Amino acid sequence: MLKMTKISKTFYIGTPNEHQALKNIDLTVNSGDFITVIGGNGAGKSTLLNLIAGVLLPDSGSILLDDRDVTWMPEYKRAGMLGRVFQDPMRGTAGDLGIDENLALAARRGKRRGLSWGTSKSERDKYKEMLKQLDLGLEGRLSAKVKLLSGGQRQALTLMMATLKQPKMLLLDEHTAALDPKTGAKVLSLTEELVAENNLTTMMITHNMRDAIKYGNRLLMLHEGRIIVDISGEDKNKLQVEDLLHLFEQASGSQLDNDRMLLS
Repeated sequence: MLKMTKISKTFYIGTPNEHQALKNIDLTVNSGDFITVIGGNGAGKSTLLNLIAGVLLPDSGSILLDDRDVTWMPEYKRAGMLGRVFQDPMRGTAGDLGIDENLALAARRGKRRGLSWGTSKSERDKYKEMLKQLDLGLEGRLSAKVKLLSGGQRQALTLMMATLKQPKMLLLDEHTAALDPKTGAKVLSLTEELVAENNLTTMMITHNMRDAIKYGNRLLMLHEGRIIVDISGEDKNKLQVEDLLHLFEQASGSQLDNDRMLLS
């Protein structure tokens, strides 16, 4: 589904702040993979997702998405192939529009717009059924403005919108980091359910080592712009947090000093 070859990205080239975020990355993602991505601050995790999404363009290398070369394709042209949920619950939805209107926008992604009414009765009925599975009471509030929802409700809605069109790839950028633990766990459970139900190829960044181990079939760890751990299948299922720390120290030659990861 995704093939990245010799991908490098440097910021602030030629200045005292020059920083090479990714260094010669090679990565192949198979269709149906659910990959968790972990690493310290500045490891290159968000840069990796931004290059896949087209928010950033690489300095060198190539990116193939579903056998299509998207290396230099702008973000808006590849948006129809991707679903994305950000760390900030305020992103990904239009706060001044209703829940039904946001879902209608997601359903029309990549289609031509007309001058007919935004949502039909049959669509609203469909959205009610979809929202019931969230178990958040949103099915009875279709017309409510999204800005009135809690962070967890909004993030759950954003996740549903991102998966509505069954994208080629789902990108999750620490999408539970801004939520309280209980709400975050609910959103993660919903994530796992939607990914499995639609067999979505998924890449999820997290700072929580337990979540990185628990979810998905494959785990990547980044350090200083390189993939230093790539583990999948039964080997991943057997992992404990202590094993992950040991793998990091073995591959990087240093101890992990990221407080968010250690505290998680």
